[in-house]
Amino acid sequence: MVRNNWTREEVEKIYNQPFLDLVYQAATVHRENFDPNEVQISTLLSIKTGGCPEDCSYCSQAARYHTNVKVQKLLPYEEVIQAANRAKDSGSSRFCMGAAWREVRDNKDFDRVLDMVKGVNSLGMEVCCTLGMLSEEQAQKLKEAGLYAYNHNIDTSEEYYDDVISTRTYDDRLETLGNVRKAKLSVCSGGIIGMGESAGDRIGMLLTLANLPEHPESVPVNNLVPVEGTPFENQKTASVWDLVRVIATARIMMPKSAVRLSAGRLELNYEGQAFCFMAGANSIFSGDVLLTTPNPDTKSDAELFQILSIKPKEAFKDARKSGIEFNQIPSAQGLEHKH
Repeated sequence: MVRNNWTREEVEKIYNQPFLDLVYQAATVHRENFDPNEVQISTLLSIKTGGCPEDCSYCSQAARYHTNVKVQKLLPYEEVIQAANRAKDSGSSRFCMGAAWREVRDNKDFDRVLDMVKGVNSLGMEVCCTLGMLSEEQAQKLKEAGLYAYNHNIDTSEEYYDDVISTRTYDDRLETLGNVRKAKLSVCSGGIIGMGESAGDRIGMLLTLANLPEHPESVPVNNLVPVEGTPFENQKTASVWDLVRVIATARIMMPKSAVRLSAGRLELNYEGQAFCFMAGANSIFSGDVLLTTPNPDTKSDAELFQILSIKPKEAFKDARKSGIEFNQIPSAQGLEHKH
């Protein structure tokens, strides 16, 4: 049953139950709503890297921190389409483009991103973007270009948020999610654990997401990848057991959402990832780089899928199953692109 009125006491009881009981409950909910042997492969590409004015304490792309990330302007259209084709050939059905912007601006760069969306959409992939804050009108333009999903994470609980970032408010993030929803785009929103937050903060983050008027269709769960030069460079990250607890609780609270096992997967062995899948994760990001942080390569993922008898999920399957509105996949012919 889908609920949007969870109480903290209810979620604490779920989250804090014996580990194997929690995983069993989550696995049961997962099997009621999804094929447990199917996981979506997604690819994430940084189309504009570094130089961001925000001060997110975890982020290698903040201009104010001295990291190894080199500032790069927006990638050429052809390079992005080539990357999307390679991702599709390697089994990805979802292609996400990330730009290190504070917010979307109505300029030539945004026009170029709209063309990229059209191009990737023509390949028959789910197109996702994460470009910072955006207005309802900008979200509508992305929708008309063929965007399927928009990612905008809330990162953590409202109470812990000010310990992570000061240049954008929690309400700013929720407002962007509202604009995405008004444009009838699929909402992708989750957070990061291992940033020094408490179990209560993890519960608070999940409460915010699950008590939205509609659950996000996608909930990425990231484990912090400490980056040298950022305020969190020496942060002790969360254990695999904490990660599984968050994934399992998210699965129980948001039974029909895709729970995405995202950053931090390189630190997990196959057994740890298998536990995450058992607890309800049904998407991974493929490729050896996630924006700017390392990630398992496609060869090891293929081996993991073979060991666990997991098959990749096809594009748009969840939308067709649940009746989510999505753009019809256009043919590659007849699309005009401004390069």
